[in-house]
Amino acid sequence: MSEAHQNVPVLAIDGPSGTGKGTIASLVASHLEWHTLDSGALYRAFAYVAVENDVSPDDVLGLEKLIRTINIAFTQTDTGLKIAADGRDITDQVRCEAGGKRASIFAKIPLVRQGLLDRQRRMRVAPGLVADGRDMGTVVFPDAFLKIFLDASASIRAQRRYNQLKEKGFSGTLRGLEKEIVERDAQDRNRSASPLIPASDAIALDTSRKGIVEVFDEVVTLIEDRLPAA
Repeated sequence: MSEAHQNVPVLAIDGPSGTGKGTIASLVASHLEWHTLDSGALYRAFAYVAVENDVSPDDVLGLEKLIRTINIAFTQTDTGLKIAADGRDITDQVRCEAGGKRASIFAKIPLVRQGLLDRQRRMRVAPGLVADGRDMGTVVFPDAFLKIFLDASASIRAQRRYNQLKEKGFSGTLRGLEKEIVERDAQDRNRSASPLIPASDAIALDTSRKGIVEVFDEVVTLIEDRLPAA
């Protein structure tokens, strides 16, 4: 990484799904007028294209070729982040529950994680970056000026996800969603490559009983303590 990239400030926001990471990252990036990295969307898009092209998790040559050739692009719109693969909008396909399951399978493969690491680091451009994911503070940007780990109970996160799916017209049961969340947490926390754990210097925030505005205010206060000019 060039010295110019290293001098660009990064805010790393990690944690499991349903804790408000994406929303907080987007709000903070807008507040600071910084760029946003949604690493979860990157892995979801990669997994979707892999399955679509019959590239299995154990197909080393297929994965290597896909890492070299895949073209994933993100566009921030008034309705949220749009995800495109080779020019095709695949936002709905990767944001569903199946998209999360696929991503979790491919994300635990060291070859995939290493292959997508450089893509993520190249997004560190001025004036700053808000990076949202599971290993932003531990692996991708260990020198981030501020690392935050958001968490919430599985039941609360399942309810939030259930509400999101209903709003988007997707189906799902609350009990089924909670079961999937618990299983995915176990898979993400216990994988050998970049497990879901807080960085040693991360600040933990439990969002179970906090609204988005309250969490946003807390994060902005932490940023101002570290970056007085923010």
